Amino acid sequence: MSTSDMGRQYRELVAVHGSPLLVMDCDTVREQYRALGHALPGAEIYYAVKSLPHPSIVQTVLDAGGGLELASNGEIELIRSLKVSPRRTIHTHPIKRDRDIVDALRFGCTTFVVDNTDELLKFLPYKHRIGLLLRVSFRSHAAVVDLSKKFGCALGEASELIRLGADLGVHIKGLSFHVGSQCADTTQQVNAIHQCNTLIRRHHDIGAAPMSVLDIGGGFPVSYDGGHVDINRYCELIRDALKELPSYVNVIAEPGRFLSAPAMTSVSTIVGKAIRDGMHWYYLDDGVYGSFSGQLFDHMRYPLEVFSSGPGRYPSVLAGPTCDSIDVIAEDLMLPEMGIGDLIVGHMMGAYTAASATSFNSVPKTKIIVRHDPVNYDAVDESLKIDPFVRI
Repeated sequence: MSTSDMGRQYRELVAVHGSPLLVMDCDTVREQYRALGHALPGAEIYYAVKSLPHPSIVQTVLDAGGGLELASNGEIELIRSLKVSPRRTIHTHPIKRDRDIVDALRFGCTTFVVDNTDELLKFLPYKHRIGLLLRVSFRSHAAVVDLSKKFGCALGEASELIRLGADLGVHIKGLSFHVGSQCADTTQQVNAIHQCNTLIRRHHDIGAAPMSVLDIGGGFPVSYDGGHVDINRYCELIRDALKELPSYVNVIAEPGRFLSAPAMTSVSTIVGKAIRDGMHWYYLDDGVYGSFSGQLFDHMRYPLEVFSSGPGRYPSVLAGPTCDSIDVIAEDLMLPEMGIGDLIVGHMMGAYTAASATSFNSVPKTKIIVRHDPVNYDAVDESLKIDPFVRI
């Protein structure tokens, strides 16, 4: 599609639905799911709901054959409202209150993650109803967001925790790890697989109950600079490492960003402008307290596209709608002269954007437009509450 056609399409959406908008295409989710499934043959894919907890993407993943990785009671309520079978879910937050465990069990989820003795002991009252994955810490300097600093036991502690579980009659059925989000290379993932493989085989060799699951987490990257990540090539060494696992080990992967990020585009409108110290300031109707919240919480910068035929190029700033001076989307951009009503489009806006948006200043959250939506909302529980959205 040409740039002019895209611009016309976005203007038509704004004319009908208002601005700002987030446009989600479920066909993109399907394409990403197929690509990862091809790159990791045999692995069970569980979508990390936290990245974009919207019923349309959840149903798209389920229809493709995937499962759901959950980490909170709120996510469980969303899944319950969609009448999802609990057999297609795992609960991976390593730290839980007793009521979190009880609520998950009432829903029917029976696979949980722990990473220390205290968490293991919380499952004693429920040991005949659950299976646990032990999360091991493997830190990666190649990850944008380090997820092994806050969670995961040291590799040297794992055997002791596994033995404790066996002594207490708590079934530790496998291992898990997550090297971090947006991981640039696979060195630490491959190392983690090898180390877990050694641990799994060691416990099998001494006659312990076999561990039959390895959850390799997420971290599968996408490109935020207009490029393309060849996920099949990226996973090549991961595939090789997984082939060395015993045949009785089932592999789980937990993609979030990889499935959701490319599936959503933001459309915002310039609502004000000014020149300050030689800089052209453009004020948008969306910002870092809204759909661009991932710039603060997820450490990402999104590819921006300007739809304006204004002359020249000038040093420019794009600012959000709130009264807070931190609400700045981008600075030191060279942009054409733009006017009030011109559109700014952000790409790769699906992951950790709408999910972490706020209503600071009482600015409403951005409406979501859904294309190729698989959800039959007539069959959905009436208690389902999501932010305003429209199907097209």
